[in-house]
Amino acid sequence: MSPRPAAPKGARTAGGAGGARKNGGSWRPNRRQWLHGGAALATAWLWPTVQAQVRTALVLGDQARGLSALFEAAGALKDAPFDFRWANFQGAAPLFEAQRSGAVDTAVAGDLPVLAAAVGRTPLKIVATRAGRPESLGIVVQPDSALQRVADLRGKTVIVSSARGSISQYQLYGALEEAGVPLAEVAVRFVLPTDAATAFASRQIDAWATFDPYYTVARQHGGRVLRDGRGINTALGFITASEQALADPARRAAIVQFLDRPARAGEWAQAHPEDYAQVYAGLSRLPIESARAITANAAVAARPVTEEDITALQRVADRAARDGILPQRVDVRAITDATLWRRPA
Repeated sequence: MSPRPAAPKGARTAGGAGGARKNGGSWRPNRRQWLHGGAALATAWLWPTVQAQVRTALVLGDQARGLSALFEAAGALKDAPFDFRWANFQGAAPLFEAQRSGAVDTAVAGDLPVLAAAVGRTPLKIVATRAGRPESLGIVVQPDSALQRVADLRGKTVIVSSARGSISQYQLYGALEEAGVPLAEVAVRFVLPTDAATAFASRQIDAWATFDPYYTVARQHGGRVLRDGRGINTALGFITASEQALADPARRAAIVQFLDRPARAGEWAQAHPEDYAQVYAGLSRLPIESARAITANAAVAARPVTEEDITALQRVADRAARDGILPQRVDVRAITDATLWRRPA
């Protein structure tokens, strides 16, 4: 048993100076001493309880407010047994840089950015899967562009958001291979999505490979789709947890509790699509028409990682290494913890 904590400074204990009176050879504390002594003992014994009630805090990484909007719309964290704050980033590259530095405990991203982060030595584990729709990304061109098909990109420059190793790069390379265009015959430049969106809107960019919400906004402002993600991208997203957070028993337990939430939030979003779109529009400051399209294609439901998920992601990893998107092959199983979370029945 650990030693009893000392009474707080200034507390008076029974039998101390003043106020006690002698009775038959024993000391009987008076009322004042009983009160002071009881207060001191109560404070001493309650102190460990107060310490035990300190809540664990998580920093939840997000991209373009996609996950935080879902949680806010569904009220998924209002009774969470842990404290939290959201850290929002415009793309996966800065999000995983934050996870690598220990600034966020969890992150959410598509398949290839998770692999790129692992290659970049971000100490992470994949702990949950989110399935979206491949129509949520693609290659867009200006409405009056001479580019009519993917094969027309030969000899052209394509802007990719957000960075090397993004789902947009994988989309572009897959589309070029499908069209029989060698990678060496297309110039690729990487630009963060907010900067690229501004450049596309001002017609400084002709061809842009990007993802939602930027992809939908570009289309609704007249951008024409050369090729979307169907048949190329898995549309799988993943929630990752930092190894540092998982090594801390309190944060590890909080992450498991957190993972119960996106599953319930996803079910709510599927049952209340208009409410979800309205909240997303308010947080993102996008028109409601854009918000409806984006949330309709978003990955909302979460599930534990399956063998099929690992196999699908390994195919992406192998192809990305073959095409030079990633500098080396990633062993997906080695960066996955499929046992951390099992959704309660």
